[in-house]
Amino acid sequence: MRYVVGYTATERGRDALFLACTIARTQGASLDLVIVDPEESPFTAVYPPERTYSTLLARQLRDWLDEALALVPADIEARGHIRTADSDARGLIEAAEEFAAGLIVVGAGSNGLFKRFTVGSAANALLHAASVPVALAPRGYSRMDPLTRITCAVGERRGAEDVLEVACASAARRGVPLRLLSLLALDAPGDAAVEEAQLHIDDRVQRALSLTGGRCEVAGVVAQGRTIENAVDELDFDDGEILIIGSSRLARTNQLFLGATASKVLRSLPVPMVVVPRNYTPAPQRQTSGEPQ
Repeated sequence: MRYVVGYTATERGRDALFLACTIARTQGASLDLVIVDPEESPFTAVYPPERTYSTLLARQLRDWLDEALALVPADIEARGHIRTADSDARGLIEAAEEFAAGLIVVGAGSNGLFKRFTVGSAANALLHAASVPVALAPRGYSRMDPLTRITCAVGERRGAEDVLEVACASAARRGVPLRLLSLLALDAPGDAAVEEAQLHIDDRVQRALSLTGGRCEVAGVVAQGRTIENAVDELDFDDGEILIIGSSRLARTNQLFLGATASKVLRSLPVPMVVVPRNYTPAPQRQTSGEPQ
């Protein structure tokens, strides 16, 4: 089981690296740290042939990669790669395909003032093109210990079963507690939708118990608020928790597309988010190892 980590020598890159270590320790995965070298640069012509910009950049990228690898704990296998591509997203997607990776991990962004998530251009491109789950590290993420709980947002739309299966496999692999979550945006409490949501959660809990076979704890919760953001704010999250959510129904099969609900959740979420492609099916060689890896 391998994860691709989109690394840059910035706070966002370290956020991604720390999150990747956390998930890798939980799932028993190895890491492939990838720095993307742009194919073209406006500075290439500034340097003489014997000291080209590309040579200097390659040396600097290698130094940054070595510094990142030195941060990875000794119990996690890690490799470093420099990939040339026309964009960070393209370079990471191609690396994930080459390594048959089960997850791409990136830092979500670093410009949010009050919330910890802002999706930068590279992360946004991945969320509209990747064919494997993408994990987004919130600003300032520094944990490296294994996960303490996995929360999975469950719905009733097509593809919801795939996301549930991914979450169950991930939790059952190492006995991590699993919490199933239904989010409701309601103006007034006591709405019949709450009862319907609770019935749905109860059904999903029973399904998860069957999928996990008693290898982990399973619980369900219905969170409501005037908006989806309010509902997320009312939830308690562990420091060592991640949220798994499905891609938009507008996404093509085996492709990501961050939908409206996921975008709203992201604005209020204090823990990492893993977005699973629509109709995602792990590759056969990874199918029994627990996803989203």
